[in-house]
Amino acid sequence: MALNSKEVVTDLSPLLKVYKGGTVERFFNSPYMAPSLEDPTTGISSKDITISSDFSARFYLPKIKDSTQKLPILVYFHCGGFCTESAFSILHHNYLNLLVSEANALAVSVAYRLAPEHLLPDSWAVLQWIASHVVDNSNIQKENWILSHANFNKVYIGGDSSGANIVHNIAMRAGVESLNGNVKILGGFLSHPFFWDPENKKENVEESMIYRVWKFAYPSAPNGLENPMINPLADDAPSLSKIGCSRLFVCTSEKDELREMTGLYVETLKKSGWKGEVELVEVEGEDHCFHIFNIQSEKAKNLVKLLASFIKN
Repeated sequence: MALNSKEVVTDLSPLLKVYKGGTVERFFNSPYMAPSLEDPTTGISSKDITISSDFSARFYLPKIKDSTQKLPILVYFHCGGFCTESAFSILHHNYLNLLVSEANALAVSVAYRLAPEHLLPDSWAVLQWIASHVVDNSNIQKENWILSHANFNKVYIGGDSSGANIVHNIAMRAGVESLNGNVKILGGFLSHPFFWDPENKKENVEESMIYRVWKFAYPSAPNGLENPMINPLADDAPSLSKIGCSRLFVCTSEKDELREMTGLYVETLKKSGWKGEVELVEVEGEDHCFHIFNIQSEKAKNLVKLLASFIKN
């Protein structure tokens, strides 16, 4: 072991530390959970698929009454500040099992590559791969669960925290660029979205966690915190009227430090001229992404029911 191996060059506690030499020690990583052919609690089946060298995913399928039954498809992006957590962690596995059970949907939980080893994920590529399943002459290796059970008239994207940030940016891209087979995104949910608040007047902005995470995840971001990817309300950000879906469900919590920005985002969206429908829900007495960390609480279960209802209806 090198003598300088314990010299910290980046301290992003409580998420992670980076040591001289490039070693990354992640603290905010829940244990791995294997997929299951039938979860004993929900009956959900899951399996892992490698999509490309950049992406893999965990698929979730509810019990099927008819082999030809078509289901809404949810493409999900996990939380973790772009640099921690996994689609294969016990936290997200339990969460997706419950959500899929309630929504009766086919879910694809994307295992995108993490910072700092990789820049922000090009998650659009995953959507293109899924959409390619409707193209007969597509040269991709197709997934049977998608071919057999995906209803491409009901494509949803969803995510929590940094995952919700990814969802917003995918939806914006879908407003100006087509998916393979001209597949459309019907709706998306943004849970506790990870956005920078342009109204934030804190004197020590550089000490805030969102600043530190963003600079770490995308150090070369043009305009820093004014980049539209982290600040969708920046002066040079494209209009939210361009969001490429017709339904959005946005949720936050009373104690979430990003709550005010979430409300401002929805308010700006409503005034933008966007023709879709948006619903904002705020959970009393809870903090950022509380439902991920305590999925068995009544408030968490109630929020999951709301998310599932959005997908089903």
